[in-house]
Amino acid sequence: QVHLAESGGGSVQAGGSLRLSCAVSGDVESGVPYTPNCMGWFRQAPGKEREQVAQIYFYGLGDTYYDDSVKGRFTVSEDNAKRTAFLQMNSLKVEDTAIYYCAAGHSRISCNTREYDYLGQGTQVTVSS
Repeated sequence: QVHLAESGGGSVQAGGSLRLSCAVSGDVESGVPYTPNCMGWFRQAPGKEREQVAQIYFYGLGDTYYDDSVKGRFTVSEDNAKRTAFLQMNSLKVEDTAIYYCAAGHSRISCNTREYDYLGQGTQVTVSS
């Protein structure tokens, strides 16, 4: 069973920073670890739909994606050996307050269409003024 675990959420004042982590664990079948080739970050604010904010390909297989709302402030990175992705969030704004989720994809189609195989449980990020 594959599991995605986000961490690093919390409360911060506007202008501050947080770094989220998302670790992938588990096997797709006995003895065969799930190996993501891309990971995405989403967020969902109260009363709003979930939106994607970033994506990164492992092994440099494709271009990194950022939503316009976070460009220049958020940076996504990965450690493929640890099956982990990170989201460095700087210059946080009150409107960045949301539950942040990570997702993982394996196939080229999954990554290119950003229709992922697995989704994490989310971590709360709260930015106060």
